[in-house]
Amino acid sequence: MSRRYFGTDGIRGRVGEAPVTPDFMLKLGWAAGRVLCKDAESSKFILIGKDTRISGYMFESALEAGLINAGVDVGLLGPMPTPAIAYLTQAFRAQAGIVISASHNPYYDNGIKFFSGKGSKLSDSVELEIEAELEKVMSSAELLGKARRINDAAGRYIEFCKGTLPRSVTLSHLKIVLDCANGATYQVAPSVFRELGATVDVIHASPDGLNINESAGSTVPQHLQARVKEINADLGIAFDGDGDRVVFVDGNGDIVDGDELLYVISSARHKEKGCNGVVGTLMSNYGLELAFKNLGIPFIRANVGDRYVIEQMKEHDWVLGGESSGHIICSDVTTTGDGIVSALQVVYALGILGMPLAEAKHGMLKMPQTMINVRIKEKVDITVNNEIQKAVAHAEEKLAGKGRVLLRPSGTEPLIRVMVEGEDISLVDTLANELAATVEDALSA
Repeated sequence: MSRRYFGTDGIRGRVGEAPVTPDFMLKLGWAAGRVLCKDAESSKFILIGKDTRISGYMFESALEAGLINAGVDVGLLGPMPTPAIAYLTQAFRAQAGIVISASHNPYYDNGIKFFSGKGSKLSDSVELEIEAELEKVMSSAELLGKARRINDAAGRYIEFCKGTLPRSVTLSHLKIVLDCANGATYQVAPSVFRELGATVDVIHASPDGLNINESAGSTVPQHLQARVKEINADLGIAFDGDGDRVVFVDGNGDIVDGDELLYVISSARHKEKGCNGVVGTLMSNYGLELAFKNLGIPFIRANVGDRYVIEQMKEHDWVLGGESSGHIICSDVTTTGDGIVSALQVVYALGILGMPLAEAKHGMLKMPQTMINVRIKEKVDITVNNEIQKAVAHAEEKLAGKGRVLLRPSGTEPLIRVMVEGEDISLVDTLANELAATVEDALSA
């Protein structure tokens, strides 16, 4: 059974357009409360957190009203990073946590993510159960719930982040620039790094409800690059709007993406105590695969999306995984992708390796990559198109085992993403353009 509202990472869309409307959120709160708290033996309790976009106030109130109508008590966390809600849901022994956020999207989008009482994303079956409940007529519980503000949420999460490093670790030798994207990390991230001893310079930490992710954060790190060079900092760290992704800038002012950061963390773990395997995604750079092969670390690819990465990590009993975007999971210290925790793990890894980031990342040579989006009219199965598959085989033959080809339908747009990676950038560009043209001609025919 296909899902009507839930995508790969919750529910997301433009504010005011279905389903991202106040009336839907009211009923979603009610439906989620009934499903997620149905097995609660005593009190029914769900936490709500949000990022800094202006529509969060509206949706927080709507969800709160729906949950209360379902007989659920509500804890309001205010602006907090997405991974903080995952942690606090466990800390408060709540049945679930709800995050109001559209991650790295502009302020005019918003969405909803759910965490179970164990701090993990909901399973497909639970999401389908919530969708089924949404089809019912909303009714009031015999005993309505109550709401209260959780005033010490930020302090609890700050201590959790610090606690993911050994107590002996200090960052007093580092001068760091933090880019908080005018988003959910604007309060807690500077406190974490300052309390660990770092000299911290902060940019984009003045949210006004409209400037979240605007020319800032992990998706637009150019201001961070300039600031690192301007003040001669050791590192720059950029988060996205909801704080589950991180991208670095090294001391030379160069961007270090999620693949490279995952390599740095993994290579340090391998040096210290061994690393039994790492999960990437279909979009992870081919250079990452080769770098792990050189280290003797097993590597597999999951579908794009942190939930699929985590599924593969659990299946193989591995603790490290991540995406090129900077969504990194270290499951031995937290349950989900956490920008602040991942950043701390990178800094800790540099200490183990005994070298600056600019040097540590050189163990992975990023392959040139070209990606072209081919717009389509309707969803099609490209794996059964002989013309496209012949073109893919031809491209792979040209790469001669020194690159890879990936054709992937977008999960959110009517697009086929055509990607080619390899050692020779000229060949990569040529093959990507040839493949994109073949896909366009084959599908239009």
